[in-house]
Amino acid sequence: MLADASSSLFFPPEQSTFAADVDGLFDFIYYLSAFFFIAIIAVMILFVLRYHRRKGHVEQPSASHNEVLEITWSVIPSILVGFIFFYGFTKYLDMREPPDNAYEIQVIAKQWSWQFIYPNGADSDELHIPVNQPVRFILQSSDVLHSFYIPAFRIKMDCVPQRYTNTWVIAKDITGEGKDNSEHKPYDLFCAEYCGKDHSRMLAKVYVHEQSDFDAWLEDAANYLEGKTPEEGGKLAFEKKGCTQCHSVTGDNSAKYAGPPLNGQWGTERSVIARGASSPENVVMDENYIRESVREPNAKVVVGRKPIMPVFTPQQLKDNEITAIIAYLKSLK
Repeated sequence: MLADASSSLFFPPEQSTFAADVDGLFDFIYYLSAFFFIAIIAVMILFVLRYHRRKGHVEQPSASHNEVLEITWSVIPSILVGFIFFYGFTKYLDMREPPDNAYEIQVIAKQWSWQFIYPNGADSDELHIPVNQPVRFILQSSDVLHSFYIPAFRIKMDCVPQRYTNTWVIAKDITGEGKDNSEHKPYDLFCAEYCGKDHSRMLAKVYVHEQSDFDAWLEDAANYLEGKTPEEGGKLAFEKKGCTQCHSVTGDNSAKYAGPPLNGQWGTERSVIARGASSPENVVMDENYIRESVREPNAKVVVGRKPIMPVFTPQQLKDNEITAIIAYLKSLK
């Protein structure tokens, strides 16, 4: 990574228009601090060696006041701190004010996955954006506090429950899965705020396309169920919406999964506690149960499980996607 010309000592290659300014200010503060640390330690050692107590040495009266020295050690740090503040504040304002023509993408963070929704209705668990175009991310959380962080772009912003936050970026270079040049591989997206048991698994990839390729991907993503059987489309929807984060389809009932396993469960009874009820009841896992579990996940909570499944609104999960997921769950053995 450090061999790349656009890498810095501490950061991955710069892949956004913000990155050079962020790295430049960080490096300035770091090397300034290192310079003064070394200078102060050197002077301290010099003074210890030169002015240590010696036999027969008569102490001299120390100066009680030195205007030149005091002005110097006040003015120089003030100038440096003022420069750091001015440069950092002006660049921060640039990073907070997206252009009017910025392309908007809705970002929904939830335990423990990301969902990206585009203006044409397409959505994905991976982030796709056009190169050299301003892109604004409108962030929200459907459960707890998360943080949207893309190191290659040098952007990070909290996703706060019950409110919207935003950030924006202009990507400088395209990516391509499997290319040899490391700078062209997908960029990493992390949650940078501890959000629960599987916080470390809350990862996504960021792909940057030429505008024409982005438009083609966008059209395909909006119609990803076309040309697939209900079971195939349901499996894809199940994975795209992050269901695999909490539900096993292999029978694994371990603590690794927050939700119950779903394979072989279609048509069987399960013990649940309805909202407001004090005792459990048995319900059949059928079409209506799945739909209710998606739209109102806390209406009936499986005994022994915590009510942590997020609500999937019609904007996040369309009716035809629920129908496909139902077909997929029916096919699981």
